[in-house]
Amino acid sequence: MTPLQTQTTADRMTADLETASLNETAPARRGRRRRGGGGKSGPDLFPQKPFRQPRHIFKPIEAISADELESIHDASMRVLEEIGMDFLHEEARAMLKAAGAQVKPGEDRVRMDRAMVEELVAKAPSEFVLRARNRNHDLRIGGDAIVFSCVASTPNVVDRDGGRRPGNREDFQKLLKLGQFFNIIHAPLGYPVEPVDIHASIRHLDCIADAIRLTDKVLHLYSLGKERNHDGIELARIANGLTPEELVETPCTLTVINTSSPLRLDTPMLQGIIEMARAGQVSVVTPFTLAGAMAPVTVAGALTLQNAEALAGIAFAQLVRPGAPVVYGGFTSNVDMKSGAPAFGTPEYMQAALVSGQLARRYNLPFRSSGVCAANTVDYQAALETTLSEWGAINGGGNLIKHAAGWLEGGLSAGFEKFIADIDLLQKIAEYLTPLDVSEASLAVDAIRDVGPAGHFFGTEHTQARYKDAFYPPIVSDWRNYETWAEAGSPTAYDKANMLYKKALEAYEQPALDPAVDEEISEFVDRRKAEGGVPTDF
Repeated sequence: MTPLQTQTTADRMTADLETASLNETAPARRGRRRRGGGGKSGPDLFPQKPFRQPRHIFKPIEAISADELESIHDASMRVLEEIGMDFLHEEARAMLKAAGAQVKPGEDRVRMDRAMVEELVAKAPSEFVLRARNRNHDLRIGGDAIVFSCVASTPNVVDRDGGRRPGNREDFQKLLKLGQFFNIIHAPLGYPVEPVDIHASIRHLDCIADAIRLTDKVLHLYSLGKERNHDGIELARIANGLTPEELVETPCTLTVINTSSPLRLDTPMLQGIIEMARAGQVSVVTPFTLAGAMAPVTVAGALTLQNAEALAGIAFAQLVRPGAPVVYGGFTSNVDMKSGAPAFGTPEYMQAALVSGQLARRYNLPFRSSGVCAANTVDYQAALETTLSEWGAINGGGNLIKHAAGWLEGGLSAGFEKFIADIDLLQKIAEYLTPLDVSEASLAVDAIRDVGPAGHFFGTEHTQARYKDAFYPPIVSDWRNYETWAEAGSPTAYDKANMLYKKALEAYEQPALDPAVDEEISEFVDRRKAEGGVPTDF
């Protein structure tokens, strides 16, 4: 090939790429046609790989030495032995007392010696499989496996068109659809936004039914009272076609158990641990330890408290049912000492994520972290803090990374544009975690020989055979040169994300559901609604 022919080929390739970038209905670079998670004929808008869990191919960072890690463990054990923790549940206290914990009559405080805690925690499985309605979406929890889930539990939702507004069922369903459509979201794992237009007594019934119908990924339920647990577990059983006996041996739903830091597990959370453990389902025990507010101002002190609370909850789950699947949750961050507001994606948050991962590995437990930020809109702060949070979670060996797409405002809002921006970030992280191909063909010695000194590789057979899929094609990042970008109206990432989330909703297709299962879900939900749902304070 002559230099002129080579240059012509390069120009043609560049023109093709710029044409693809200019087409605002297909902003991602050309590549192999890949289907969206919810569609059978997904458009080329969203280049994404098939559903798969990324794996940790790099060793987690050890932020502190083995001796320093033991000092945190020892301090946590002293907290549980000497100070104790309040268990605001009579049955839980009775169970703990029968197992050897110190419980004084008429008091909520429980003190556990380290031998008891360590013996119980050792009964928890190091990894397990979470079953999904679509078995292709089963999730391995623990080991080197990674799960990304989207934003959950926010009271508000926001986009450029509708502004910030209270959570509602329509937006709740839209966010579920996005969680289904994108393969990098392995499960929603929570209400992406709280639909407050559904009465609290029946909200869980409609929300779980929506999740079953609009997604075919792993289900989540909230531990807000015994009845909600029973309803959620039963709906998960129906959705997965399990008998009651099979359910106990088949984890297919999870809940997050938040301690009321400092040193308290309240009645709904303890009841949640009891019901989930008895049913063989998963509890993600996560203290909400904000350094300087609900935890000591030092990172080491906050981690000591986090570890004590997490181990207390995990030990109790094993007391209820030895071998019950659990996850060690770390959510330690700091507050803004000027305002008291939570801060995320901070250096301290990253340090805490790294050490939390070390602690989880010490106890041979799966580790939960989060991809979060304190930003109020989709801007530099949102990108920086979310990226740093994810970096801490990944380098800490996180297995379950919650709130990884759509989290804004310290968890007070779910953002549609933020969801799309985060999808781009997560897909990039997954590519980073893809093992490098160093095969003979990839080493490209023949291509280097063909080009020789002072040439270029645009027109080589090696490049021509690979250029369409050679690199990750971003969905939000814009790689056009300035002139081309300006001619297109100088769109920002926010502009593009606003357009893309709507296109994803258009491309979404509802996954199939067995009509008999659908009918059984409707019958269960209708019956529970007729019975009045669950008690509330309203």
